[in-house]
Amino acid sequence: MHDIRAIRENPDAYERAWSAKGLSGRTEEILALDAKLRAAQTALQQAQAERNDASKKIGQAKAQKNEAEATRLMAHVEALKKTLEEQTAVEREAGEALRTILASLPNLPAADVPPGEDETANVEVRRWGEPFAIASPKDHVDLGEALGMMSFEKAAKMSGSRFVVLQSQLARLERALGQFMLDLQTREHGYTEVSPPLLVRSEAMFGTGQLPKFSDDQFVAIPGLENTRPIAPTALDEAPEIRWLVPTAEVSLTNLVREAITPEEELPLRLTALTHCFRAEAGASGRDTRGMIRQHQFQKVELVSITTPDQSEAEHERMVECAEAVLKALQLPFRTMLLCAGDMGFSARKTYDLEVWIPSEGRYREISSCSNCGDFQARRMDARCKAAGEKGTRFVHTLNGSGLAVGRTLVAVMENYQDENGRIAIPQALHPYLPGLTHIGGEA
Repeated sequence: MHDIRAIRENPDAYERAWSAKGLSGRTEEILALDAKLRAAQTALQQAQAERNDASKKIGQAKAQKNEAEATRLMAHVEALKKTLEEQTAVEREAGEALRTILASLPNLPAADVPPGEDETANVEVRRWGEPFAIASPKDHVDLGEALGMMSFEKAAKMSGSRFVVLQSQLARLERALGQFMLDLQTREHGYTEVSPPLLVRSEAMFGTGQLPKFSDDQFVAIPGLENTRPIAPTALDEAPEIRWLVPTAEVSLTNLVREAITPEEELPLRLTALTHCFRAEAGASGRDTRGMIRQHQFQKVELVSITTPDQSEAEHERMVECAEAVLKALQLPFRTMLLCAGDMGFSARKTYDLEVWIPSEGRYREISSCSNCGDFQARRMDARCKAAGEKGTRFVHTLNGSGLAVGRTLVAVMENYQDENGRIAIPQALHPYLPGLTHIGGEA
């Protein structure tokens, strides 16, 4: 959510940022609605003051037995009543329209974010490790199916496309990866483990920016109401028990500070969770239809930080390093990319992507995205902080990142650690989690 006062004070900055994302003209629309709202509020205040004054004078006129004046004043009060009703309607209409447009517009990029419209303008910050030399690498689908431990066909029979069934040693490897990531972030990087709900209310999804703009990319559960797409706004209003399946634990973890004032001495809060995530992928139709890269259901270790405004930039760099540590421990080659303005997510003001090497594709693919959202989400959630001894509060800054996406990490391990016989070596860091197992396809 955006601060209307900041837009009034610097409309050109907002217009430039939104125009870069194909949203030109929104600032003018916002300022027009703001002016209409403030004019209605001023008219309401004036009409209310006049009515109070006239009502007082009616009593005085009647006390003086001046019926003519009392009648005139009563007529004036009646006219003011109509004005109050009209201006109240204008205030309500303009206020709702203003809130709607402000809620639909993305965050502004930080000053050091490179300009650009899409991923071609992203900037490589650093690279770690050398791509594995593998002759004629197989992709993870061929590897998993040949081992008899991965089936998209079985998953499709029960759930449709973009689901997978893992069995035996591959299922163990997936579980080991998630546990390893969670242990690394809690034991070495100071994150507090949380077990959060996977079903959340609309307010929580609004707070982190998934609603209202990206409702088609979400899975929704409405008890007693047929779940069909698209869901009309009236259907949502009529279903108070609606719950959304979280697309990421960012939603649950960030909303832990919703409508709360956190003492600044308790910040930064560093939270992590290993959860299933659910995405309808409506905006990614036709992309990555083969394999596990883009699934409707997947596991992810999420990292969330809640900070004061002056802590967030340093915390962002730290979070990226925490995510990178997973790939380094697993000895997986990767690169770190600073995203351009046009490639960032809705709520982000600055984002780094980690991209892991995928041998079968001969390229790097995203495996983590770490974003500083500034106070954008905090305004939507009314999440504030307060310094000891100070009267005032300020909005916190929120950050989120993957540490990492478990399914994509499984893909990277399978492809980078494959041998010519189709076996998959277990990275050294995972040996404590898979005792007695050195290879998938080997002896348990």
